[in-house]
Order: sequence, then C-alpha cells, then structure tokens
Amino acid sequence: MTETAAPAAPVEILARDVQLHGSRIARALLRLAGWRLLFDGLPARQGVAVVYPHTSNWDFVVGMLAKWGIGIAVTFWGKDSLFRVPLFGRWLRWVGGVPVLRHTRQGAVADMIERMADAKAAGRFLWLALAPEGTRSAGHGWRSGFYQVATGADVPVALVVLDFAARRVGIVSCLQLCGRPDADMAAIAQRLAGCRGARPDQAAPIRLL
Repeated sequence: MTETAAPAAPVEILARDVQLHGSRIARALLRLAGWRLLFDGLPARQGVAVVYPHTSNWDFVVGMLAKWGIGIAVTFWGKDSLFRVPLFGRWLRWVGGVPVLRHTRQGAVADMIERMADAKAAGRFLWLALAPEGTRSAGHGWRSGFYQVATGADVPVALVVLDFAARRVGIVSCLQLCGRPDADMAAIAQRLAGCRGARPDQAAPIRLL
C-alpha cells in the first residue's frame, strides 16, 4: 500500500464529512450558561483534538458538556494518580481516560500511534483529546505528545477552544500537519490567536517544548 506524502505546509481541512449527534440536554445546559457550541463535523474517523487553553478546573466541566453535546467518544490521557481515586478513577475510564505514568509517556505515544493505525485499517472511530499544556498553571509551551501522534499516525488535528472571553467551546479549525514543527505550530498559533481562558495569565505560549 502506497503511503500518502506529507504536505509541504499545514493544510486547512474544510470537508467535515463525519457528523455526530449529541445530547440535547448538554447543549441546553451550555446555552443556559451562556456558551456557544462550535461543531460542524469531523474531517475523519481518526484524529487528535487539541484543547486550548487549559487554565482552570472549570475547563473540565465545560469540556465534558461540550463532549456530550457533540456526541463524540474520545480517548484522553490522564495522570495515573487520578485513576487511583475510588469511583472517580472508574468514571474517568468510563468516559475514555487512559492512565499514563509520566516516565512512560513515550510508550503511551507509540501505543497510540499503533492504535490509530489499527483504527484506520478497520475504519474504527478513534479520537485522542489532549490539553498539550499539561497543567493549569502557567507553563513555557506545549508538550509534544499530540504532535508525535498526529504526525506519526498521519491523522488530522482538530483545534478545540475553551474561550471564556467569547463564551465559545468547540472546534475552530482542522489541520493536516506537514511534519515541520515551526510551520505547523505557527499555523496552530494563528488559528488560536485571541482565545482566552478562565485565567488568561496562566495560558502557555503556543510552541513545542
């Protein structure tokens, strides 16, 4: 099977052929809270959703309502210690969480690339959702796990905003990355410009660590 050559520059994906139907209750709750849900489909059945910015515990609440409102099943990584909390850990697994030890993160990346390849071959739905800042506290940039998975598995990246200033949550852009970090991150930063978290001073700059 011939592999598709990577584009010379990141490409905006306009076609969103994968449509989903989520919870009306979740969408209604978001509207009551003053939030606008952004979703007009996905470009593929496999991909990486990048959530930005991550500055507050409220991000999880708004993000979960958006997840249910869209109707998307996602896989996400979380600190292994969270999964050891009784009941909460079981619930995290139920909603798609996968525990990751910090010192085995590279193993998690390789495993996810393999899972993406298997899902593509089988036509199975698999989206990985990550907050690449990795912490609610101010950081120096983005962890590279999302980038390694997207380029290693050759799947699109959906940029998901948690914009507390404009009260909007959802997908603002979908990109096929080219594998040139400077060009890819510049395109991502351009599309996320002006997005403000609950605590804007805690948002990390959009660059790979």
